[in-house]
Amino acid sequence: MGSLDSDTTTTVGSFLSDKSAKMFVAGHRGLVGSAIHRKLVSLGFTNLLLRTHAELDLTRQSAVESFFAAEQPRYVIVAAAKVGGIHANSTFPADFIGVNLQIQTNIIDAALRCGSVRKLLFLGSSCIYPKLAPQPIPESALLSGPLEPTNEWYAVAKIAGIKMCQAYRLQHGLDAISAMPTNLYGPFDNFHPENSHVLPALIRRFHEAKVSGAKEVVVWGTGSPLREFLHVDDLADGVVFLMDRYSGLEHVNLGSGKEVSIKELAEMVKEVVGFRGKLVWDATKPDGTPRKLMDSSKLAGMGWEAKISLKDGLVNTYKWYVEHVAKQQQQ
Repeated sequence: MGSLDSDTTTTVGSFLSDKSAKMFVAGHRGLVGSAIHRKLVSLGFTNLLLRTHAELDLTRQSAVESFFAAEQPRYVIVAAAKVGGIHANSTFPADFIGVNLQIQTNIIDAALRCGSVRKLLFLGSSCIYPKLAPQPIPESALLSGPLEPTNEWYAVAKIAGIKMCQAYRLQHGLDAISAMPTNLYGPFDNFHPENSHVLPALIRRFHEAKVSGAKEVVVWGTGSPLREFLHVDDLADGVVFLMDRYSGLEHVNLGSGKEVSIKELAEMVKEVVGFRGKLVWDATKPDGTPRKLMDSSKLAGMGWEAKISLKDGLVNTYKWYVEHVAKQQQQ
């Protein structure tokens, strides 16, 4: 089992050389899980346990326990979660706290009970941090102030997941670690016109404007807020790095460390999509939080950094959107 030190790294060393071991990737069809799946396949892992919701309902404790008892995985990555934007969080608060608590509790507990799990990684979200956290946000900001009310149900569930990993490490010696990603984007993102996040929303709006021949695209706010983005393929690389190198009690921020204003982002998306019209800012609409940047210096100190530039990541994501989302809409 792993080290119980509060914030030390331990060279586990066995993960990357253990490619035939059984590994359960929970949530392998989502934005995050699909990227982790792609990464593991590219590295030569040959014994991945993948289950759709129809095949394994992670909210059912008995089903999860039976799965773990039968399959006896050696590694577990928890990328399964119920996710959504502000509107969804406000409309379905019981789902966001209940479903997420059920999924992570069932998996973490079954990982301990089955007796075969050598290491587990739980993925959280940057929304675990207080609304008025210091910038950049260090890991120590957790539970230092009130949460953003619009997504507190989801945030409380994710915080519980972090604490459960810590508790199971302290009491039972389970090598359970947690990583907190920044804003993610990439293939399999949600491009829904009403409940997607800012980057996929911009890609869709500029693409539809280009196709329809619109003269302008209106974007809310002034464009001044600063945001951090990480391509999901970089996230997957960071997850593998932590599975191989980290075994501490404290959760680890996983970000690019680079900020971009919403104005710069919109101009970049406009260029990548090839929209020739005008970009108009509606300053009567809210800007949101002025700045949201994660302090990923702890991970950088271990020797990891993001490799995909925002421009390259946008080109990759737009290509995927055209081939998988826009093409389906035309059919």
